[in-house]
Amino acid sequence: MAPVHKIAVVQLYVKPFRPAENFARATEFIRGAAAQGCHLAVLPEFHLTNWIPDDPRFAPLCADWESYLQGYQALAKECNICIVPGSIVQTIPDTSSHPPGSPKLENVAYFISNTGEILGSYTKKNLWGPTERKHLRSSADAPHQVIHTPLGPVGLLICWDLAFPEAWRELVYQGAKIIILPTLWTRSGASDAGHRWNPSAESLFLDSIMTARAYENTCAVVFANAGGPPGRNYCGQSQVTIPYAGPLVRLGTSVEGMAVADLDMQVLEDAEANYSLRADLTHEDWHYRHTRRDGL
Repeated sequence: MAPVHKIAVVQLYVKPFRPAENFARATEFIRGAAAQGCHLAVLPEFHLTNWIPDDPRFAPLCADWESYLQGYQALAKECNICIVPGSIVQTIPDTSSHPPGSPKLENVAYFISNTGEILGSYTKKNLWGPTERKHLRSSADAPHQVIHTPLGPVGLLICWDLAFPEAWRELVYQGAKIIILPTLWTRSGASDAGHRWNPSAESLFLDSIMTARAYENTCAVVFANAGGPPGRNYCGQSQVTIPYAGPLVRLGTSVEGMAVADLDMQVLEDAEANYSLRADLTHEDWHYRHTRRDGL
């Protein structure tokens, strides 16, 4: 029989410039997930610092990224739970190969096993708008790579990557069954014109994409976004989504909290038996085989 994984998505209110406080709250949620028998807990993007890169206080805070990563490793081992600690902004060591004025930060997601071992990482590829492109170094043309975990083959994406089906297909082609998406997605993602068309445009975007990607890749999606007090800019919608059923759990737009889902991996086998999407990806006469790329 296919395994059932208990997964927690943690929707934090990410307070700017307060990494120690954000880490402490994240730790409480992860301990709570472990107490419920969860196999995996996932946090939002930028969950330690928020994203205010033009403020001179921001970059110095990112220099301490490794101590927080090690803290999550110790917590994973202590609580016997796998952790994707959202994404962590980290400084790039200065080298002579960096052109003057080039970005000095990277936005990185890690998969930490329940033994505390880092099984893999991913640096955000598709950067959102001028603020990210000015401050972050993208992973550019580096292939997406599947991570082999206690939950099976997993792919990591971050926030705006979700809008690019090519990223998903590259991971699914390599065998990923679960795609994990830490995100800091806000209502301001839509322009004023977009809000005139629909004040809830960004929530619709997220809900539609999660369900569509689950169906079209016969995969499970674990999406962890930030949340916050009503009236703020947060979008929320953190969820675990599968083919056929859509979201198994979903948090609201303006709440901090945690949702736990029992992910029965049999649903992915049933969906693939019905739609044969993965089989088509690997077939020698697949119409789009020119787009295939292994994560090597």
